[in-house]
Amino acid sequence: MADEIKQWEYRVQTIGSIFGTKDELIQSTLDEWGMEGWEAVNVFTPENSGKITIVAKRLLTDRIRRMRSIPS
Repeated sequence: MADEIKQWEYRVQTIGSIFGTKDELIQSTLDEWGMEGWEAVNVFTPENSGKITIVAKRLLTDRIRRMRSIPS
């Protein structure tokens, strides 16, 4: 029996301002994403921005595929 290939969906968001990003905002964003099944795979600061960009992934399930196919 062949192993099924895992498929992922990704989420990228930049938060904060030119004045910086508060730890509380980073933590609340990561907590919220974690509750939705997202796992942060990279966090970086765009050069000279004071902001941070979070890259996350979660397993693409049949339920998520169906939700995406429903017209808004």
